[in-house]
Amino acid sequence: MASQKALNPPPGECTQCWLHAYDSRAQHAHLAPREDCPACVSHMGGKCPPSMIVPGKRRWF
Repeated sequence: MASQKALNPPPGECTQCWLHAYDSRAQHAHLAPREDCPACVSHMGGKCPPSMIVPGKRRWF
């Protein structure tokens, strides 16, 4: 099961990208070695759909 951090992205972050980054092992377990994740590739370069971005202003610490 994914951690609380993986399931609760901060405002301004993509839910899918955040989950794949913080629960990487479980999310990519079905892939063969050195195989790209289609979901990650589709979001590379900031191509995240606006519907997947958590509302709110992105904070930089």
